[in-house]
Amino acid sequence: MKKALLTIMFVAVAGIFSVQAQVTGRWKTVDDETGQAKSIVEIYEKDGKVYGKVVEILNPAKKNATCTKCKGADKDKPILGLVIIKGLTKDGDEWTDGDILDPSKGKLYSCTIELEGKDTLNVRGYMGISLLGRTQTWTRVK
Repeated sequence: MKKALLTIMFVAVAGIFSVQAQVTGRWKTVDDETGQAKSIVEIYEKDGKVYGKVVEILNPAKKNATCTKCKGADKDKPILGLVIIKGLTKDGDEWTDGDILDPSKGKLYSCTIELEGKDTLNVRGYMGISLLGRTQTWTRVK
């Protein structure tokens, strides 16, 4: 009986940790101002860091939009295909120490992401300290 209980507990704990580790996948973003679904971002891991690129723009009128307000290498690039999450590293339950680009404003912010359950991702962009920023909730696309 003890072995069965320990096995169940081990499987449950392992399941929790595997859910937390899976930030990769496709996520639907929502516009903060309108509340409308905005895009699909694919989060992927490369060389131990996490990145996210826009793989679909949901508003047909903005499908060919470019990052006109961006600076540097991203200036005037199409938003579709643009890498907007760059270089996050795992720190406990969060991925942090990277950046997120807001293509509509052309601004680059520090970023942290954290899973809340297996299908909800909290994405926080901030300047300086984490208290000075905003959090968006993205939902997993199945």
